[in-house]
Amino acid sequence: MPVDENTELTLIDHLLELRRRLMWILGIMLLCFALMVPFAQQIYTFVAEPLMANLPAGQHMIATEVIAPFFVPLKVTLMAAFLLTLPHTLYQIWAFVAPGLYRHEKRLVLPLLIASILLFALGMAFAYYLVFPLIFRFLTGITPVGVSMATDIDKYLSFILGMFVAFGVTFEVPVLVILLNRIGLVSVIQLTKARAYIVVGAFVVAAVVTPPDVLSQTMLAIPLILLYEVGILVCRCLGGDRKETALSVQSRRQ
Repeated sequence: MPVDENTELTLIDHLLELRRRLMWILGIMLLCFALMVPFAQQIYTFVAEPLMANLPAGQHMIATEVIAPFFVPLKVTLMAAFLLTLPHTLYQIWAFVAPGLYRHEKRLVLPLLIASILLFALGMAFAYYLVFPLIFRFLTGITPVGVSMATDIDKYLSFILGMFVAFGVTFEVPVLVILLNRIGLVSVIQLTKARAYIVVGAFVVAAVVTPPDVLSQTMLAIPLILLYEVGILVCRCLGGDRKETALSVQSRRQ
């Protein structure tokens, strides 16, 4: 069957619009990165502070690769540029998909996007200011006598990036709960009944993504559980059970 010419033009227009949005995202992020490169060493020092503050006197991190002292600060700076331009990135995504959404979908998606940015940043701040100092204090405290805790800067960067992502994603739990409820996949009653599974799952996730100490695992699991409860509370405030309402409407239509 031949493709209608108008449809083909519309598809091409969408692809051109998508390319334009992606170019804006990449361009703004690279511009931000270029402006931050002169401060790469200071940015890395800030990121490394939680570990450096807990190392014994006279001990420092090491670089096991020749180019690591140059590339690791640049990696940290690129990560910082990505985070700083994340609101612009999400705006470009929103501007691309918004014309195809209904009005009630726009009212749902836009607040969730804004909440996602704030919650992810809050999760990273929670990890940096509260969790990292406790983790590194614990790890340096259990280092055997005669052993020097000489951490490689590249491995340290990989560790903190993983922790940032873990806590950032964990703090997105209310957004996920609200979204699933508002689109009718789960009801408030179902969310409430799933509490026991969420508690177990929270500690399992914490055991996987954090170091093997009870303190850091608890500091990830408890926020996850509390944020799940926040999501349920918001769902109730927004109108309760969307799933049951959708099912009742569908049954009346039949």
